[in-house]
Amino acid sequence: MYQLARKILFKFSPETAHDLTMDMLSASQRLGLLKCLFKPVPSVPTDVMGLTFDNPVGLAAGLDKDGECIDAFGSLGFGFVEVGTVTPRPQPGNPKPRLFRIVEREAIINRMGFNNKGVDHLVENLKKTRYQGVIGVNIGKNKVTPVEEAESDYLTCLRKVYAYSGYVAVNLSSPNTPGLRQLQFGDTLKSLLGALKEEQGKLAREHGKYVPLAIKLAPDMTDEEIRDIAAQLVAYEIDGVISTNTTLEREAVQGCKNASEDGGLSGAPLTDLSTQKIRVLAEALDNKLPIIGVGGVMDAQSAADKIKAGASLVQIYSGFIYRGPDLIREASEAVAACR
Repeated sequence: MYQLARKILFKFSPETAHDLTMDMLSASQRLGLLKCLFKPVPSVPTDVMGLTFDNPVGLAAGLDKDGECIDAFGSLGFGFVEVGTVTPRPQPGNPKPRLFRIVEREAIINRMGFNNKGVDHLVENLKKTRYQGVIGVNIGKNKVTPVEEAESDYLTCLRKVYAYSGYVAVNLSSPNTPGLRQLQFGDTLKSLLGALKEEQGKLAREHGKYVPLAIKLAPDMTDEEIRDIAAQLVAYEIDGVISTNTTLEREAVQGCKNASEDGGLSGAPLTDLSTQKIRVLAEALDNKLPIIGVGGVMDAQSAADKIKAGASLVQIYSGFIYRGPDLIREASEAVAACR
């Protein structure tokens, strides 16, 4: 059934198809159709970061930026749903077109630029959700905020979403916000991690609950850079790491239509690169904090490979676009078999 739906949706531009899909999911959830159309994904309780996930396959950030379809994605069988990236103030993102398919490589290029309705709008949606699973909230900085003032944006978002989050993901790795990836390195990273941990402690006391922090990293780093970052994550007692975001590499899609578009590449061409970076990260972390593996999870095998490389959970985005809800079950079963 999904393959038919995909054939229709792919006749539209990628962003139009995305908007139509979100509208259909929202309507189907309100009408109670999703649970009739899709079989439940078996529960595979998985404990990570002090949280219990119903199954180890989550929705990656970027698909539901404003938390408008959390209940619908839960009904499709995701073990957890990560919304965002959200910024303190609403922003339109980059000019359109900004989303491109490379169908023959099962890939997507995006330069969305953190388009979202702002953190206050997201919080209202978080308050209304009935989803009982773990909700991650992915936070970022506004484009107009200078990199040297980014810390303030992250702290603003953390304060506002804390009470409504299962965990908070700190996005330092999107290639589509100028200067953002600089936050992954050196004294800038240390300062940000220190500020986030201090604020997390204050909020934990204020709300009477501890919400884990996970840092989302880019794949376009050397192994030595990854090891350096891993050491800082451990030193500042960060709770988890999400590896990886989209890549700027284009070798796997050379010669394809849209391959030269600016933005981050996701989908099948990212699979091996992401898994390799997870392996390096896992070795450097030495089980001191867990990894959520994302990037090119397109089938059962690629999900299992992320776990074998050292991840505890996996997330999907482009694989969901190309494969549909069946991938959730297949990936969950593959991950469970790795235990």
